[in-house]
Amino acid sequence: MNKITQIRKLSLWIFFIPLLAINLCLIISVNYNYLEETIFVVDQIGRSGFTIPYLDGSLSISRASRTFPQYLIFKPSMFLTSFLLFLYWKKINDLINYFNNSTIINYKFKLFGISSAIFLAIHSLLLGIEFDIKIFKLIRRVILLCFIIFEIVAQILLVIHLYKLKEKIKVFYNQKILKLKIILVVLMSTVAFFSAPLLIVKGDVHFKHALEWNYFVGVILFYLLTNLFWKKGVKPLTSHSVKE
Repeated sequence: MNKITQIRKLSLWIFFIPLLAINLCLIISVNYNYLEETIFVVDQIGRSGFTIPYLDGSLSISRASRTFPQYLIFKPSMFLTSFLLFLYWKKINDLINYFNNSTIINYKFKLFGISSAIFLAIHSLLLGIEFDIKIFKLIRRVILLCFIIFEIVAQILLVIHLYKLKEKIKVFYNQKILKLKIILVVLMSTVAFFSAPLLIVKGDVHFKHALEWNYFVGVILFYLLTNLFWKKGVKPLTSHSVKE
């Protein structure tokens, strides 16, 4: 079915593009010496000793990606991801409408999902722009927080819709992956709830950085599961097959 095939492809790109981007920026930060005496000399801010930030939190995603030459990778990747997210949430909304025999409903998960894509694009645009104004830095953090919150809410709402439709669409999806998606959104929501008090106070910088890297991967892991969720080679949808 063409709609499902498009969603599967989109979700795979949404997972791999940002994952490759942040880790390539990390590799450049750690191995900055290899770019010495080239036109891609790494800015001092973007340099780091050996680190595995997923474990030790010695480096933030922002520091690894906001300076030259890392931003040449990070910004285009995030802009592309934002566009793919927009397409994904639009198409998944159309698919849910199709399953529900409706063509006019814009579900809340679409609103939150597209909003998260917009916040990601704005954050990427502002990243690396330095103003000696505290309120600007605060706005940038708020925009990033909005991306995370809106994305998680969109994922939760979509999983709820899929769960409600599970009997209608059982021939089109993998039931085990649906359970994994539920576990993932519950885990991400729980981590966000209990981590929020720690994030608004000073200190524990390494913990915050490690959480940032792992949480980002958790957010995009949802899309890898989406690719695995829909079965390959499904037959074209008909009103009869949806109602069964």
